Amino acid sequence: MTAPSAKLPPKLAASLGDEINLAAEAWLWLKTNLAHLAGALAVLIIGVILARLLGRWADRALTRSERIEPTVARFLSNIIRYALWVVVGVTVLTQFGVETTSIIAALGGLALAVGLALQGTLSNVAAGVMILIQRPFRVGETISAGTVNGTVQAIGLFTTEIVQLDGLFVMVPNNELWNKPVVNFTRMPTRRFELLIGIAYSDSIEQARAELLALARADARVLADPEPVAFVAALADSAVTMGLRVWCKTEDWLALSWALTEAAKTRFAEVGLTIPFPQREVRTLPARG
Repeated sequence: MTAPSAKLPPKLAASLGDEINLAAEAWLWLKTNLAHLAGALAVLIIGVILARLLGRWADRALTRSERIEPTVARFLSNIIRYALWVVVGVTVLTQFGVETTSIIAALGGLALAVGLALQGTLSNVAAGVMILIQRPFRVGETISAGTVNGTVQAIGLFTTEIVQLDGLFVMVPNNELWNKPVVNFTRMPTRRFELLIGIAYSDSIEQARAELLALARADARVLADPEPVAFVAALADSAVTMGLRVWCKTEDWLALSWALTEAAKTRFAEVGLTIPFPQREVRTLPARG
């Protein structure tokens, strides 16, 4: 007695045939592109290892440098790391015969569109990087830039935080600081102070010069080198303007300027040197008939 022949339904047979054909095509593609797959896998593994090693090396080199701020060091190390990953990805795609020119062009167009959309923000980032690299000011220094005067509290990639001399907090976009002349009041260790004070035309210039120099030498905050200098600054309408230039440590400048100005007024009054008020002489001419 023979077993009945097993026959598959037509739909199931067709589906099984399609799967067999698909598996055969996949096996044929695998045999054909096995070398490309092996090369791509090797490039991916080597690229990942090199990207990590170079990224770590760049991060250590940048963060250990005393000339680069920590914020910009992290920013640059991230850029290097992402750039290495992009190179690895493009190289892997090349192993499969993919035309990377169109992909690079598309990425370039996307980058251009994003750059145009974020033009103001990117300009602040670029200015922040330049500030952190060039370091026209550091945290804790007192600066003046445009209408902003104060002490720097923090420097970021987008903005700089400043506390003004009147105690108000100001957050300034980096682009505003980078595009204006910056005066740094505390960067240099010494600073010059100049006092201008007027005496009457009838007073002695030599006596005024001697008194100013004596005041300068009597204050311990005045540096001996460069030595103080007293001079005639101008011949004004109502007075002879005397000048005194002294050098001091930067942290002593404000207190010294107040002290010397007050001391000069007091000393001139004690020795009889007059600080004249502005005067104007008016003459009345007789009318002509």
